[in-house]
Parts: sequence; structure tokens; C-alpha cells
Amino acid sequence: MIKAVIFDLDGSMVDSMWIWRAIDIEYLGRFNIALPEKLQADIEGMSFSETAAYFKERFALPDSLEQIKADWNRMAWHKYEQDVPLKKGVLALLDYCKVHNILLGIATSNSRELVETVVRAHHLESYFDCIMTACEVEKGKPAPDIYLAVAKALQVSPADCLVFEDIIPGIQAGLAAGMRVCAVYDQYSAYQDEEKRQLADYYTYDFKELMEDGIFTGQ
Repeated sequence: MIKAVIFDLDGSMVDSMWIWRAIDIEYLGRFNIALPEKLQADIEGMSFSETAAYFKERFALPDSLEQIKADWNRMAWHKYEQDVPLKKGVLALLDYCKVHNILLGIATSNSRELVETVVRAHHLESYFDCIMTACEVEKGKPAPDIYLAVAKALQVSPADCLVFEDIIPGIQAGLAAGMRVCAVYDQYSAYQDEEKRQLADYYTYDFKELMEDGIFTGQ
């Protein structure tokens, strides 16, 4: 039986992956650098801090890591507050978990500033028992560190946790932590759908459907 549900944020709980390509184009444009075609794939799963370090080294950026992260937060803040919707059925699933005493956590590669902005914007403060970013653990996804840390904070065995993830490194992280993983459809990673289905234990387009198929009761 599932005792805790842990959400990845971007592309899993909220529809936000579209934001970062535009931000990367604008940000690199400040340094007269064109966006490399496969940049998003290269940084998938990295923590916010790991991504900043990657940008600084790859593009020889003059700014400090803290300045890079601050600029990204500033560029993304308004979009996360105003333009990022919850994925289909998320609120219904959160309500279901609360009613059935299933603990809730967020394990995100994004910054704490932006995840907290999303939670406030959608009035979700009362739902989550733990919010953690990959910057707070040793390694980002696909390493299992963040999922193991959230499970520890929730005081739940990894085997009793269900993870929602939209990208392959995230799915791999949940599985490596010994958790069940449900892959989430997202337009950004739709080209990987077949691989996502093969890797994950479950797959969903709409979180509402999961409350009817026995996943949470072990049926």
C-alpha cells in the first residue's frame, strides 16, 4: 500500500517545461551565445546548482554561480507565479491523498525560490509534508539521493513511496531509490514516451484516473 506520494515539480506536477527553453535562449543571448540544439537533453535531471555550474563551465560565463542562479530565478519568477498551471488532475489527487492519510512530498531539480512560488500561487501549502530541492542533496537525478532524502524526512520506507516523474533521469532516480514510479505525460518529453512507459511501473495522462485503478490500495 502507498504511504507517501512524491512529486517531481516541472513537467510532472506543473506544466512548466516550456519556460526554460525560452529562458535559456534569452540568457545565453546576453553573452551572444546561440542555444545549442541538445542543451535541454544535456542538463536533464541536474539540480539548479549543477546546471549553473554546467553553464558556467561550458559557456565560459564570467558571472558567479550565485549570480547565474539569481538571474534565472528573476527571469522565471513571474512566469511561475502567473503562467504555470497544475497538470491535469493534480489537485484531485492531492485531495485524495489528504483524505486517505497519504503523505505528500516534492522532490525537484528546480530552485527553492521557484518551487515555493508555485506552491503559494496554487495555494498548496497545506498539502505537502516535505519539499526538497536537489541542491540540498549530494547529487541530482538520475542519482536517487533526493528521493531517499524525502522518504527519510517523511519517515516512510522507499518501498512504500510512489513517485511521479516526466523525464527519464527522474524515473531512473525513483527506481534507483527502490520506489514505484509513475511516468507522467508531458509534451516536452513526448518523444521519449515509449522509453518512459518501459522504464516506469505506471503511466498517466491524467492524475484523476489513478484514483480509480487500484494503485493506492494495492489492488
